[in-house]
Order: sequence, then C-alpha cells, then structure tokens
Amino acid sequence: MPGADADDDAEEMPLSLRLSIADTLTLGNATCGFMAVYFTTTGILIPHLSGSAETGMARHSAATAVILMLLAAIFDLCDGLVARKLRSSPMGAELDNLSDLISFGLAPAYFVLVYGMVADDAHQRVAAVAAITVLLAVVLRLARFSCVTMKDGMFQGMPSPFGALTVVSIVLLELPFVPTLLAVIGVAWLMVSRVEYPKPRGILAVAMLSWIVGAMGMLAAWAFDAPGGQLLLQTGCVLQVVLGAVIPLFATARRVNSIRDNRREARAAQP
Repeated sequence: MPGADADDDAEEMPLSLRLSIADTLTLGNATCGFMAVYFTTTGILIPHLSGSAETGMARHSAATAVILMLLAAIFDLCDGLVARKLRSSPMGAELDNLSDLISFGLAPAYFVLVYGMVADDAHQRVAAVAAITVLLAVVLRLARFSCVTMKDGMFQGMPSPFGALTVVSIVLLELPFVPTLLAVIGVAWLMVSRVEYPKPRGILAVAMLSWIVGAMGMLAAWAFDAPGGQLLLQTGCVLQVVLGAVIPLFATARRVNSIRDNRREARAAQP
C-alpha cells in the first residue's frame, strides 16, 4: 500500500534529517532574512532605478526590511532557548550558521549596498566595499564560532544579530556618507574582534527581546509617519549605536582589570 510505504520511509528516515522545533525556528530566521532582501529590492532599489521612487513607499519598505531582520533576531534568540529546553537535530548548528549568514550577513550588507545607490551624497563603489566588508565579517565570525570554544556565557566578537542591527541603525540615522561608512566598517571590525560579549540568557534575553519589540514599534511609527515617529526612530538608532560602542569598552575594561588581578595574585604567591 502507498500509505504503508510512506510510513516505512518516515520510520527509516535518519535522525539527522528530521527537523526539530528549534530547527523550524531557525528556518524562520532564514526566511525573514530573504524577505528583508526582497523588500529592500522591490520597495527601495527598483523604484529608484526606474525613477518612480516615492518617499512613503521607500520608508515603508525600509521599515519592513529592518523589522524582518528584527524578527530574524527573535527567531535566532528563541531557537537557542528552545534547543536548550527541548532538543535540536544534529544539523541544528549548521542550519543556524547558514540562516544567520542570510539574515545578519547578506541582508544588512545588501541594505548598505542599496543605501550607497540611492543616497544623494553616497558613492556606490565605496558603499559596495563597505557592504562586502560587513558580509565577510559575518562569514568569518560564524566560521570562527564553529571552530573556537569560548568560556560559557560569552561570545568572542560582536554577535552577528547585534552587529546587523547596529549596521542598519547607522544607515537609518542618515548621517553624512563618510561617518556612516567609517561606523559600518567599525562594526564589521567588532564582529571579528576578540572583544567578549555576554550571551543573552535569563534577564539579559528578556531585556533583548523587549528591546527588539520596542524597536519594531519605533520603526512602525516612523514608517506610517506617526507624530514623533522620526524622533522615535532616531532615538532607537542612537541607543543601538551607543550600546554597540559602550559594550566593548566595558568588556575591555573588565579584561584589563582581570589581567591586573591575575598579576597581583601571581606576585603575592611568589616567595
């Protein structure tokens, strides 16, 4: 019977090919990243190239693209939590890296590239270099994450979701081209640096989730031209950029203090 054959095939399917709940959330991450690229293309780039760009439509599309990246970050946060509580398939780690590459590597890099094509004071080729820098930084960071074992509760380098959101926040601030370019390259460097970042667990995970939801509200207010929407957007972007700059300073200061304490202990232990 055909039904019986299908059941036999399902029973014989290797565990490595069965998707868990965490894997499904990871695929949602990848889908959001791809759709962010789609809205950036259809709502911003194509109207600009065809000469029919409308400010409102571009604003809606930009907000939609960034909201999708934020949703991808939520999926990325939740799949880790679900995997720890339940389980993930043996290919869960690979799925996570590939999805992160789409949502937090390709999508923000493409956002920077399109910014270089549509902004009045931007230079397309220079923006393309910055976009490639962001993409390669995420590729290198994800590859290193798979090979290097860090102490529990810490990341080495700025996490790619945080880096992606910081990059798009810099672009949305609409600063002059050169400061924007330098800031984007600075974020790319932080992603491949040795600066330690805490993993979002417990209260920190709740705070991160609350911040993402709040950022979505700010983007929606800006997209629909709500009263104070522009101010909300600028405030949210500034906070994101400030967090991206302050966390490495705290991490560096903590590392320096730790080295000093170790030296003092070593000196005290000497006869």
